[in-house]
Amino acid sequence: MVPDAERLTRPKKRPKARTGLKAWLLYALVRMVFAVMQIFPIDWNLRSARMFARIWPRLMPRHRQRAIDHLTESFGDELSTAEIERIADRCLESTAMFGVEAVCLPRLIGSSGWNRYVNLVGYDEALDAMVQGRGAILVSGHYGSFEVMGHVLGILGHDVVAIMRPLDNVYLNRFLVKSRRMNGLTFLNKKGAMDQAVKVLEDGRLLALIGDQDAGRKGLFVDFFGRPASTYKSIGLLAMAQQCPIIVGYARRLGNRARYEFGVQRVIHPHEWEDQDDPLRWITQTYTTAIEQITRVEPEQYLWIHRRWKSKPRIRRKAVAGA
Repeated sequence: MVPDAERLTRPKKRPKARTGLKAWLLYALVRMVFAVMQIFPIDWNLRSARMFARIWPRLMPRHRQRAIDHLTESFGDELSTAEIERIADRCLESTAMFGVEAVCLPRLIGSSGWNRYVNLVGYDEALDAMVQGRGAILVSGHYGSFEVMGHVLGILGHDVVAIMRPLDNVYLNRFLVKSRRMNGLTFLNKKGAMDQAVKVLEDGRLLALIGDQDAGRKGLFVDFFGRPASTYKSIGLLAMAQQCPIIVGYARRLGNRARYEFGVQRVIHPHEWEDQDDPLRWITQTYTTAIEQITRVEPEQYLWIHRRWKSKPRIRRKAVAGA
């Protein structure tokens, strides 16, 4: 067990798992949509996703506005208002395309050859770290088509275990997990996954996580685009306890077609944090900075509608309350 490690999710009251007729009908509808999507080439589906993104702001205007607000706070001194609005619109397109990719890509890259769709960049150092037998933690952000990475690594023969939050709809969750397992991926339920995560690393396997989740009031606040962002301590604590490397990667979409660059931005080795005054904070800031560097290359592909800065540091909250 990792000393003093918080669970990978702090207990929150989640909706009860949904079963019954209403949940099954939703599942059946989604299955029908997925079946229709499989009939057409993926590039056609991606085009349809971009068309949907054009009406998205009319259906849920708060999403586009949230993206604009986050972009303004992150790039307000660097980009014009028009450019920020353009990126926000492209963010919605990227998010819609991700939905298509999550459905169609696992089958395509498994059956037609992954190298038709994916180019590997900066993989050598990461490969050395992954084959040492100590296990490794794979970290990415809500960027591009991040699920591609796990599937490609599985196809290449790596034993990857991804931590996921189950969907509330039980039928839909079973279907999605089954479809994602086709390329050798294994999944852990995000709630209370710490003990199992330790075992994964002890066995020399790869543990995949999303590293830019809001961790709530008790998270570790580090800098992300110039603002404090609450970040889970679990990744750093696991790496320190198991003395395993952290690999920060991405799957960047190349244009509007189903072509992707699978790259590694940073490999954080255990010897790098040994002499740090605060190893946990250093690790957390280092991989968060790597995610920011990835995002800056093409910010249109980041999920700016994600509430990354939802939680505020305690001192800041008190200051606002006293104002």
